[in-house]
Amino acid sequence: MGPSSTVIAVTMAQRSAAIRPPDLADHFVACSKLGRHLTFENESRFVISDDFRGDRARMIGPVATAVASVWSADPLVAQAALLPLGATARDGTPDRRSRYEELFALIEEHAIGGAVQESARALLEDGFDDARLRAVEADLGQRLNPARHRYRAFLGVVRHLIDGKISPGAFRDEFVEFTYAVAGRLDFGIYSLCLDRMVAHPRIPLRVKGLLIQEVVKFPPLICRELVTNVLAAPATDAALAALVRDVMAKSLSAEAVLEVHLLEAVKRSRLSVADIERQLRTDAGGHAILVDRAGTLVG
Repeated sequence: MGPSSTVIAVTMAQRSAAIRPPDLADHFVACSKLGRHLTFENESRFVISDDFRGDRARMIGPVATAVASVWSADPLVAQAALLPLGATARDGTPDRRSRYEELFALIEEHAIGGAVQESARALLEDGFDDARLRAVEADLGQRLNPARHRYRAFLGVVRHLIDGKISPGAFRDEFVEFTYAVAGRLDFGIYSLCLDRMVAHPRIPLRVKGLLIQEVVKFPPLICRELVTNVLAAPATDAALAALVRDVMAKSLSAEAVLEVHLLEAVKRSRLSVADIERQLRTDAGGHAILVDRAGTLVG
C-alpha cells in the first residue's frame, strides 16, 4: 500500500472521525493488506453491494465507504460504494464537494477495478449530477440482477439434492455451471454464503461436500483461500468435514497455498491479528519469509 493510497484512509479519517463507525475503515484496510475480500469487523459475513444503500450505507460511514471503493477485491462492492459517496458530493456544500472531488480523483487513480476507475472518472467529470449517478447505478443493476436470478434458481437445485432428486455427480455439474454463470456478476459475499450453508447443512452428504471442496480448490487463490477458510473456521464444521477439507488441500494445493489457508484460518478464528502477522517473522517449510502483496497473494 503506497503513500498515495494511504491518503484516502488517513485524510478521510481525520475529516470524518466523529461520524465513522469505530475501526471499520481500519478493518477494511487490514482486509486489503491480507489480500482479502472485505468483511465486517466480527467476521460475521462479507460486505456486499447492498450494504451501500440507504441506512446501511449511513451505518458504514463515508471513510469506510471510501476505503471499500478503492480496495474491495469485489468490483461490484467497489462500484456500489461510489454511489453514496457521489450522492454526498452532489448534495454537499462547495467545500465538501471540493473534498470529494479530491477523493474521487484518488479513487480514479488507485482503485483496483477498471470499471470502478471509469465510474469515478465519469462522476467527477459530470459534477456528480443525478443522471450520471443513475447511470452508474443502472450499470451495476444490469450486472447484478441476472446473477441474483440465477442464484435463486440454483437454490432450487440445492433443494432437489436435499430431497434426493439429483445425484451427487449431477449436483457437482450444476454447481460448476452456476459458478461460471455468476462469476464476476454476483456479490462474492452472496456466493460465499451459499457455499457456507451447503457445507453446513446436515442433510447434504459428506461425499457431496467433498465434491464441492474439490471444485473450490481449483478457483483463483484469493477466492479459494476465503472459501476454504470459511469452512474450516465455521462453528458447524465437525471433525470429519475438517479432515476431508485438509485432505483435499494436501492433495490439490501447493505447500505455500496450504500455509496461506492456515494463516487466514487463524485470523478468522481470532488466533492471529493482522498486526500479529505483520510483527512476527513468518517462515514456510523452506525458511522463506511470508509477506502479503496487494493482489492478494502471500509471497516469499
